[in-house]
Amino acid sequence: MRILLVEDEDNIREGIRINLELEGYEVVATGNGKKALEFIHGQHFDLLLLDVMLPDVDGFTITEQVRLSNTEVPIIILTAKDIAHDRIAGLKKGADDYITKPFNLEELLLRVGNLLRRSQRVKGEVMELYEFGNNKVNFNTFEAITFRGDNITLTKKEAMLLKLLVERKNEVVSRNQILQAVWGYDVFPSTRTIDNFILAFRKYFEQDAKDPVFFHSIRGVGYKFTA
Repeated sequence: MRILLVEDEDNIREGIRINLELEGYEVVATGNGKKALEFIHGQHFDLLLLDVMLPDVDGFTITEQVRLSNTEVPIIILTAKDIAHDRIAGLKKGADDYITKPFNLEELLLRVGNLLRRSQRVKGEVMELYEFGNNKVNFNTFEAITFRGDNITLTKKEAMLLKLLVERKNEVVSRNQILQAVWGYDVFPSTRTIDNFILAFRKYFEQDAKDPVFFHSIRGVGYKFTA
């Protein structure tokens, strides 16, 4: 689970970061709203923890921009303002939860955990089985039946990449987002490695691998699944 923590007070940011990492989360932290948007556009995150008062771009604006293209990632607003109007404004812009400072650290960790479990449960319910073009994929067992009637077993990495592309169908998924979501933060396969996965998907699931309908490489940007 990867969390983006955006908090401009150094001591608070560091304290939250350390405790999230002790819970087993991978944390990317920044104190700048503009930098946060750069991270969001270039990487995959399972939850966003946003302070409201930030340099350059505030937490409400970040929430609003994220929700234009991503309605699923959980967002928790963290702020010193304990005003009903601000809480309502954050929720209206698409935040899932709202915590005011000073806060109880244990409560924050519980809310983070609850939102992540709920998000993963919903994804699992939606994405356990998926069908496209007479192909059927079971993401729990990694088994698939192709349009030809062939039974195949995907590798774990193949299943993870396919699930990511399907969840983001009709969107271009950048190479960095794939690296973060599938290979992890510290492993960086070459672009050719990801291309080979896409070629394998075309071989499995496309009627004409040279003229793909589902799996597309967007030169210099990333990859896209259309259905």
